[in-house]
Amino acid sequence: MVPLCHPVKPMPQSRTPFSDLLNFLADTPLFEGLPSEQLAAIAQLARTRTYDKGEIIFHQGDEGNGFFLVQAGRVKVFQLSASGREQILHVFGAGDHFAEVPVFDGKPFPASAAALEPTETLFFPRELFLALLEQHPSLTINMLKGFARHLRRFSQLVDNLSLKEVPGRLAAYVLRLSEQADQADQVELDLNKGQLAARLGTVPETLSRVLYRLSQQGIVEVEGSKVTLLDREKLRKLME
Repeated sequence: MVPLCHPVKPMPQSRTPFSDLLNFLADTPLFEGLPSEQLAAIAQLARTRTYDKGEIIFHQGDEGNGFFLVQAGRVKVFQLSASGREQILHVFGAGDHFAEVPVFDGKPFPASAAALEPTETLFFPRELFLALLEQHPSLTINMLKGFARHLRRFSQLVDNLSLKEVPGRLAAYVLRLSEQADQADQVELDLNKGQLAARLGTVPETLSRVLYRLSQQGIVEVEGSKVTLLDREKLRKLME
């Protein structure tokens, strides 16, 4: 079930010291390379919003009145089927931006978002941000780069869900975790079993069976949330 929205919280400007906020913005993929005067103008628009674990940030169909940048914590963007089954489209962490599409097309949010853990975001109101884009074309180019990154992620998601079976999706997932950890042979799942199943387009029972089967075949070893990659070659074959 989807948690009910909490009462709307006040939207103060960022509580982060201004110099720290500028440094944070400069280090994010969305705003990297922008001159200091543009970063300062962006920082002036930022509104801090905090969310508890499990709290809904917005529902699919809500007015798209701005976009978000994660300062701390993690956010899942997801959709629900008519039967209530959840499909996680992506998980965003510190430095990631999300929900920017409605800023440009003026339409409602196409998916829902919720905090996976205590989370702090910067919110950028739509009208103010559009006005800023008109003044700074280089910022528009950075936004286009952000769209391109998200498009690649969704293209990969569609490929995984439509062309791979669950073992292949899981193999791709743990290999990506290993790659992010400098090819570590042991990785820690960054989602619980229910969330990971929703990310891979399956249900927890099926995910458990797949993990057990891969363990029995000597491809991985599972201990709690830790997965040891025993046979990378077989994982790659499953992924392909």
